[in-house]
This record gives sequence, C-alpha cells and structure tokens, in this order.
Amino acid sequence: MKQVLQSLRGGSTEVAAVPAPGACAGHVLIATRVSLISAGTERTLVQFGRANVLDKFRQQAHRLGELKEKIRADGLLATIDAVRGKLDQPLPLGYSNVGTVLEAGAGAEEFAVGDRVVSNGRHAETVLCPKHLCARIPEAVNDESASFTVLGAIALQGVRLVQPTLGEVVVVTGLGLIGLLTVQILRANGCRVLGIDSNRERLALAQEFGAQTVDLSAGEDPLTAAHAFSRTRGVDAVILTASTTSSEPVAQAAHMCRKRGRIVLVGVTGLELARADFYEKELSFQVSCSYGPGRYDASYEEHGLDYPIGHVRWTEQRNFEAVLDLMAAGSLKVARLVSHRFDVDAAPKAYDLLVSKEPSLGLLLRYRDGAEAQAAHVSARSSVLQPMGSCGAGRGRVGFIGAGNYGGRILIQAFSRAAATLDTLVSSGGVSAFHFGRKFGFRVASTDADAMLADPTLDTVVICTRHDTHARFALQALACGKNVFVEKPLCLTRGELAQLRDGYARAQQTPRPPILMVGFNRRFAPQVVRMKTLLDGVPGPKSLVMTVNAGRIPAAHWIHDVKVGGGRLIGEACHFIDLLRHLVGAPIISCDVASVTESGSKLSSDSFAVTLRFADGSIGALQYISSGHKGLPKERLEVFGGGRVLQLDNFRRLSGFGWPEFSSMRLWRQDKGQFACVAAFLEAIRSGATAPIAPDDIFEVAEICIALAERM
Repeated sequence: MKQVLQSLRGGSTEVAAVPAPGACAGHVLIATRVSLISAGTERTLVQFGRANVLDKFRQQAHRLGELKEKIRADGLLATIDAVRGKLDQPLPLGYSNVGTVLEAGAGAEEFAVGDRVVSNGRHAETVLCPKHLCARIPEAVNDESASFTVLGAIALQGVRLVQPTLGEVVVVTGLGLIGLLTVQILRANGCRVLGIDSNRERLALAQEFGAQTVDLSAGEDPLTAAHAFSRTRGVDAVILTASTTSSEPVAQAAHMCRKRGRIVLVGVTGLELARADFYEKELSFQVSCSYGPGRYDASYEEHGLDYPIGHVRWTEQRNFEAVLDLMAAGSLKVARLVSHRFDVDAAPKAYDLLVSKEPSLGLLLRYRDGAEAQAAHVSARSSVLQPMGSCGAGRGRVGFIGAGNYGGRILIQAFSRAAATLDTLVSSGGVSAFHFGRKFGFRVASTDADAMLADPTLDTVVICTRHDTHARFALQALACGKNVFVEKPLCLTRGELAQLRDGYARAQQTPRPPILMVGFNRRFAPQVVRMKTLLDGVPGPKSLVMTVNAGRIPAAHWIHDVKVGGGRLIGEACHFIDLLRHLVGAPIISCDVASVTESGSKLSSDSFAVTLRFADGSIGALQYISSGHKGLPKERLEVFGGGRVLQLDNFRRLSGFGWPEFSSMRLWRQDKGQFACVAAFLEAIRSGATAPIAPDDIFEVAEICIALAERM
C-alpha cells in the first residue's frame, strides 16, 4: 500500500510502498478515501526534518542536558549512534483520516464492514486504528468535511475546558485551521468571538463565521480591541490556537481578561509568565490535551476500556461524534477551509506547498476508491524489497518478527554483519519493516507473522516484539523446525515456560534439531569473556555484586503492564541474573527479592534487590535501581574471590585487583556483546555445533525470574 513518510534526517517526504496492516482485536481496519494534512503539527515536523544539524539541535535545546549526561555515562560514540538511530527512522505523517471499514477486530463489533468512519489514522491507503479513535460518519456529512473531525475535536476540547456560557466574550488568538474551527464552535455555544491574526484571508473567513477580528498586519492593537469588544469589562476567556515561540500571546491574554477569566492553550506558545498578570486577577490557565479524555491512556485507546459516561461525559471518541453532529446540523462549516487537493501520489508536492510562503489552509489527500482498491488493500500485507533470488532453504536464512528501536538499530545490524541471509522482516504497522528492510537488504517487508513462520525457505526466526508475544512466536517457530533467537525475556509465566520446555523437547526429536537462544548478549561482551577466563582459574565460591542504574520508565509504559511487559524484573533484570549465573558457572539453588515501596503505597516499585545463592557456595546480589541519576553510568559489576577482585564499569573499563597477570582492559566504545552473541548463534547453526547458551541455563533463568516476580 501507499503511505506518506517523512525523513527526520534528510528532510525528504516520500510516498512509500509499505506492507498493509492486518486486523487485530479492539481495532478497526480502514480503507482510506481522504485524509487531511494538519497545517500546524505536520508543518513543524517537516520543517524539523528539513533543517540542518545545527538547527535541529537548536530546536531540541531543552534536551541538551540529557545528551551531555548520556555522553558522560556511555561515551561519545554510543551517543552519536543513538542520535543517528533516532533520526534515521522515518516518521509516518497524518492523523485525520476518513475511509471505509474493511474489517472490525474482536471487541470492535460496533463497527461493520462498509461503514464510513473517521479516525486518527495516518496518510496511508490502509490504516488500523483502535476502536475508540474511530467514529461513524452521518449520512449528511461528506468525506471531505468529515476529514476535519479530528482537528475539530482538538478545537472542541479547548472550548470545553473554557466552559463557555451563553453570551460570554471569548478571544481566539491564531486563526489557522483549529482557530477557525474554534470560532465556529464558540459561536454555536452562543458566545461573542473576537479573532486575532495577521493573515487577512483567515481574518475574512473568521468574519464569515460570525467573529469580529483584529488584524495584526495592519497595526491594530489587540488589547484596545478586546477592551472595546468586552464593553470595557475584560473578556471572559481566551483560547490560544497560535503556534509561536513568543510568550506575548499569553501575556496579552492575561491583560485582556476580566477578573477570574480563563485562558486555555491549545496551540504552542512561549510560557514565560508574569506572576502579577495572573495573581491580581486570579486568572486560571490550562493546557488542553489533544482530542480530550482518553488521549494517551493505553487502557482506553489500546485496550478498549471506555470511561463510564456518568463520570466522563466527553471522551475523545464522543468528541469526534459531537463534531460530526455539528457538521451534520450545519453549525460547523468546513468547505471554505479546503484550499488544495492532491492525489496521494503527489503528497510531496503538498508538503512543499505547506512549508512554502504560498498561502494555503486545508490540504486534502485523495485515494483511489472502489472494490478493486479495497481488494488491493487486503492483499498487500507483504512488499517485495529485493529481487526474489534463490528461494532454497539454507542455514542462516533469517526472518525477523519485530523492528522496534532495539531490533532495528542493534539486532538486525548484528545479523547483517554476521553475513546472515536476511529474507523477511515483519512489523505490526509495516513502516519499520519497510524502513529497516530497505536499509539492510531484506527481500520482503511484511505485517503477516504467521505467513513468515510457515515459510519453508526460512530456517531461522528472530523474535524482538513485545514480551507477551515471545512465547507464542517461539513455540510456533519451534513447531516448524526453525532455529529461534528471542530478544529477552523468553516468556512471562510458568504456563508459557512449561509449554516452551515441552515444545523444545519435541523439536529435539526431529532429524535436524533447532537451536533455541535468548539474547543474553552480556555473556559475549569482550570484557565478560575475559572475566570468565580469569574466574575459571580461581577455586572456591565467589561473591558478585551487580548494580544497575536503570532509570525511571513512565508508569504508563507497556513494560509495567504485567500481562504485556512482565515488569522490569522479568523484562530487563533477567539480563543480569543470567550474567551472574554465567560467571559463577553453577546452578542457582535459592533466590529472594526485596522491592522499594513508594511512600503511602502498598505497591512495589521498579527498584529492587535480588539475592542469589549458587550450588558451589557463591552468592550474587543485584541492585536494580530506577531512582538514580542519569549522569551515573548504568551498569557496574564487581566480583570478589580468592583474594582478588574484578570490577567492570559500564562495559567500557575492566579493572583487576590482585591479579598477577591482569590489571585492566579498556575499550574505546561500549561493547555489551550484541554482535558477538549473534555471531555465535549463527556459527552454531552453520557448523551444527551446540547452542552458545545451554538450554538448561535459559530455562533456569526464566524460572528464577518468574519466581522472583511472584514474590514482588
């Protein structure tokens, strides 16, 4: 399918042939008919992409502190790689989409095939959207008008926060698309509206919609105009829909308002506020969040849990419906807001226009229609990136499931360096599969994992998806006789672990038993390899202390969802438990965990201490801390034994104390063993050797992590 992508590094806008998404539970699969370019948000993204490196840093000046801390902790080269990786990934554009339902997943039965719907889908021929970000379009609203629904919901949410009453005086500063929609919604609420802008065409439109206006380009004074418009009493409220770095609009809003007036920021402005302006009048100031309640709440958007209408009357979906009702009733008119129309193939020209000085307002992208187009949408779940070549199965012919940040930046690169035959790359949305597939020379980019797993020409599968899918995909791959590399963790539950043990045991009875590998790469780091060699020569038990300055992850992140991410102990700390197990070289016979509890809460946090006892008498301690400072390096390992000490600092410097033949080992750049781990895995496949990590070790670490998580 065709999709519009923006390069953040080079600035180019392209219409790419990306694999189409498939339906899934709680989501709606939509064939696009028309989509609207958001003049504000998308102009900013395109301008950032087209800016030079220096200007990019200037626009992200607020993040320079984080950059300096990362350089201090991980080194310059690792930081440069991380920044390049972020800029390298193309950005899908768009969030105002109108189309026809192709399929409704389980739990989204309120939508039926053929329904005309609006969603916050991208500029793409096929989009997959959560059901709460979709709304059915009334018969009286045509496709082009409906494409303004999402922007209308942004405007509506700003108006709701102002809480206007009949007859109140409200100022709208900034008369772009959202500003002009805000004017009309306020007029529908019975408000008197004063619009402020410097663009005469937009001022004229605001007047058509019933507002009085202030023309900044003509030198008109907004404070004087607001004073007169409010009959010298001060305006009741100001809605800021402008996009500027200046703090002047906020200062003006404060001066315009009456005592206890309200100011709502919908757009983007500077926020250098003078306390006296707000203090003396007891003004309220609020920032509006997108389309309304539910935005950025995964339980609402991704998992389909609605807010009870008795408690939250206007969710983002219900705001969509309200905007469509206003359009159907004729209270919200958007036909005059359309300035240009483009076929989706000409999208780059639309974005050139958007960032040019030529006047524009609502830019629409149009897509092919009809049964033929819909059939193409459904069948386009794979895109061929390279010529077919030889299709014969061979050792090391690899398919990837997942192309997120780690998979795309690290794992795929590691397999490419190890000369793997990169065949098929699967991602849920298709964009990352297209990007990394093209970059690293995959033959096929796809969104269909089941089809890839069933492909007999592939003998190896790499799984780097969200944690709750690891066990399922690994079981499928083992059942098909394929070698499996799972980017930790192996699984999340005891039930999954039992199934994997059985599935692996069955696979070992086949003529060519597959290898099962978990990406415990730290075992393969050059400094850890040296540590292992040194420690194997020291008799007796050892004491190991691992400190991980992990940093806090927002509470809403998927890794904290026990059913999806498993929590940080299973999802991340498994790396370090495996590392201690590897260095000791003896089974873990007992374990315990103590977690930090937040003040006033009975829930454990993601800071915890793990203690391990090994069969040879060794002990290990893991301190996993989320409340530290980013300036401190992330990982430190200390091993004591036989009157000697080894100290590893962040996989850059290894120091020895009491070793006659060893004092230190330093690296120019951090090396956590990712490339060596993958190389060892592929070498075992090609040579028919045993797995680089013993299966018993893999299952043991998984079992220990699950047991520890149960005690948290």
